[in-house]
Amino acid sequence: MKMKRSPEQLRSQRWFAGKDLRAFGHRSRAKQMGYAAEDFEGKPIIGIINTWSDLTTCHSHFRTRADEVKRGVWQAGGFPVELPAMPVNETFMKPSPMMYRNFLA
Repeated sequence: MKMKRSPEQLRSQRWFAGKDLRAFGHRSRAKQMGYAAEDFEGKPIIGIINTWSDLTTCHSHFRTRADEVKRGVWQAGGFPVELPAMPVNETFMKPSPMMYRNFLA
């Protein structure tokens, strides 16, 4: 079983914990989005990839599912960040979406 990492050992601390200009930029942008320093300091950043789209009917539940996952990340002590990904949809994409399947790989 792995030992739990301290906040200083997290890769995500490179984003916020440093005293350089890059970390300052990340902290200021997070605060501009309405997050307090307590929301992200010393917490792992967890990326949630979401392929939800109005036109992708088979992914229609992903919007609520991503919100539920974010809530779970907050409860577990992390900092969730949702990232969009291109949905591959047979219904509305012409030519075939198989051309774009590697975008998600």
